[in-house]
Amino acid sequence: MGSKSRFTRFAGAALLSGFALVTSACGAPPEDTAASSASSGSDSAVKACVVSDAGGFTDKSFNQSAKAGLDRAVSELGIESATAESHGAAEYAPNISNLVAQDCTIIFGVGYTINDAIRDAARANPDIDFALIDSRITEDNNVIELDNAKPLVFSTAEAAYLGGYLAAGMTQTGKIGTWGGMQIPSVAIFMDGLADGIARYNQDKGTSVELLGWDKATQNGSFTGDFTDTAKGKQLTTNMIAQGADIIHPVAGNAGNGALAAVREAAGTSVIWVDSDGYESTSDGDIIMTSVIKEIDQAVYDTIKAHADGDFSSEAYVGTLANGGVGLAPYHDYDSKVSDDLKAEIESLQKEIEDGTTTVETTNQP
Repeated sequence: MGSKSRFTRFAGAALLSGFALVTSACGAPPEDTAASSASSGSDSAVKACVVSDAGGFTDKSFNQSAKAGLDRAVSELGIESATAESHGAAEYAPNISNLVAQDCTIIFGVGYTINDAIRDAARANPDIDFALIDSRITEDNNVIELDNAKPLVFSTAEAAYLGGYLAAGMTQTGKIGTWGGMQIPSVAIFMDGLADGIARYNQDKGTSVELLGWDKATQNGSFTGDFTDTAKGKQLTTNMIAQGADIIHPVAGNAGNGALAAVREAAGTSVIWVDSDGYESTSDGDIIMTSVIKEIDQAVYDTIKAHADGDFSSEAYVGTLANGGVGLAPYHDYDSKVSDDLKAEIESLQKEIEDGTTTVETTNQP
């Protein structure tokens, strides 16, 4: 697949006319909250703002990707911006309130766990647009719709299916390991897709590659319990390597860095990263075979662009292989190690999923 394995990004929008760059103050953030103005100078009334979950904006994963989309919008659209970095769930609502007070016109919350705070803020501020990354808007475990709140969700099982097939074709031990941060749908969906991709390879090749750390049928597996505990992530990875796994797929935001540390110490092992292209977002690209990507940055940018153009819609965005919202990153340093036959098989599988010949099913579908 090489560079062709990375799906095509959406075309960038042209600069909005009449915007110049100035520096504007964001107001005083609450304690332990990092808020910053990222635009200099626009006479635009648009101010886009992002609240992270506990993983923070340097998680090399989905929070960082959301921030990248915001930064691109500032650069290309000339808007104003602010951010608030959360260190725990107790900070979500105060951080959002702080951004409301700073006159943000659209506010993004990153992650499933920020759902309640985004939902409540959207209801309390009907003149502000909101977006929730990685989850539908829910209340009492039921999906609801709000006119000013847009879910940005991703069918990552489709891309993880390709990653599972790749892992099964590349393992030398016949064992793959996976573990997650929190057991929530946006995490388990990766693990479901990985399991199905391995199962497809076993079916096609008559092999018996084993997945450690996740049972799709029972929805039971290994988790750190949060997205920050790198020490526990390293321990889970070390345990799986001791059981024979030579490819690890952590689905855990910042905690996934524990997997990188453990794999670095174990010769002959590698990682399949998540959310962003780990070859580019981490300093451990040489041990990352590929990444199961969610184009969060593009979805954030497109949502801000629609908001700025007066075309904001609360209709959910669902990223798929077909629309380029999810996919596999290039193989980078592993490109010469992945056989041409395996690359061709993965490309064929991607086409099957895109045209509906193969359906990737999961109870964690957004």
